[in-house]
Amino acid sequence: MSDAPFLPLCTSGDGGVALPLHLVKVGDEATLAHLLGEHEAFLRQQGFEGRAGQFTFLPGGSGVAGAVFCVEEGRGPMPYGALPAHLKEGCWQPQPEGQEDAAHDAMLEELVLGFCLGAYDYSLKHEGGKDQKTGPKLCIPASLGREARILARAAWLGRDLINTPANLMGPAELATAARRMLEERKVAVELVEGEALEKAYPCLAAVGAGSDRPAVVVIGRRDGRSKDAPRLSLVGKGVCFDTGGYDIKPGSSMAKMKKDMGGAVLMLALACALLDAGTDIALEIRLGCVENSVSGHAMRPGDVLTTRRGLRVEVGNTDAEGRLVLADLLAEAAESQPDVLLDAATLTGAARVALGPDLPALFSNDEELADHILTSGREAHDPLWQLPLWADYDGWMDSSIADCNNLSSRPMAGAITAALFLQRFVPEGQRWAHVDTYAWNDTARPGRPAGGEVLALRALFRAFSESF
Repeated sequence: MSDAPFLPLCTSGDGGVALPLHLVKVGDEATLAHLLGEHEAFLRQQGFEGRAGQFTFLPGGSGVAGAVFCVEEGRGPMPYGALPAHLKEGCWQPQPEGQEDAAHDAMLEELVLGFCLGAYDYSLKHEGGKDQKTGPKLCIPASLGREARILARAAWLGRDLINTPANLMGPAELATAARRMLEERKVAVELVEGEALEKAYPCLAAVGAGSDRPAVVVIGRRDGRSKDAPRLSLVGKGVCFDTGGYDIKPGSSMAKMKKDMGGAVLMLALACALLDAGTDIALEIRLGCVENSVSGHAMRPGDVLTTRRGLRVEVGNTDAEGRLVLADLLAEAAESQPDVLLDAATLTGAARVALGPDLPALFSNDEELADHILTSGREAHDPLWQLPLWADYDGWMDSSIADCNNLSSRPMAGAITAALFLQRFVPEGQRWAHVDTYAWNDTARPGRPAGGEVLALRALFRAFSESF
């Protein structure tokens, strides 16, 4: 897996003739009629009506003379993700019709991002897998679409990590991939393993104790360019496979558990995108790479763990392991007092019950920070939805023998109680946000191939590439 994934883009100097790809706004009937020309009646008989998302080739004397794609304004990049499946092999020159210069460049930015996201494919087939280098490409000047290219590369890398089967992507492999990606961006990286990990992150070590694949914590640090660069600390749950431990999952719930490192991947992809964009931030990142398995060494329901912060946690359920992974990492990350502490995890099924697969849940102890992230998500067409840190539910995590339990005593508000558990490890006054994500597309849609997904990447990139 390369850290420089092929993107389906070309320039005019790549050779060959680029066919025109006309991008027409829905409702611009005059432009559409002009483009369809003498073929308008025939194409309309074939069902082409100029609706949003409709596509047609333009016939020419020797075959295809071009193509038309109808777009609805304000829908963001994802509708363009349908184009790789429509277009024939070769280079295509985008031609936004009826656009002013600023709108033209904005449309191209969305086109590049959506097209690249839609062209992604993951396959380990010995034969017959799609060769992404032979499909259709967009002919785009190198000076355009810079941010889109950065985000597309980060998303492709993240999707690759999530999609890789767990036998090929365990804690060591995830840590190695993260180290390579960070070091290529001049980040100083430390890998914490063995006895050092057990001492520094006792809860994370307990989660990994049942696996014969040792846990690894990745720590990356890079100073900002300026002395007063804002300090951002990222924390990600990297459970490479989650059986549930002794509270074992049924087979249907275990099938997708290679994606349980989606939070770590989101934080890694975000770090890479911010650094590739030249964002002036002082960055720290911590990824807890671990496998939750079953053996004679695994943690048991009823065990009491002493956390890095000193709080003692009763293990009410071994399948609520993600919050144990994050607890020690959050406590350590807060010690450097960053301007913002951000964590991400595929933490609860309750968040999916409440919000479905497309909306990551956002929690924050700082309303200004939450509003900034939510606004960025709307602007980037990559929404999150805020849920409350409802203090009245905090007592549901009480334990009769320890400081708290990792499982709520009541079968409701599971995403909220999980976030409240994490908040115990964030010092008062520390600005903090928590993202509970799904990291998966159950079905394929334009720009969203089925499989691993780096949800909220664009939202968080926009939020933290600006002032925060």
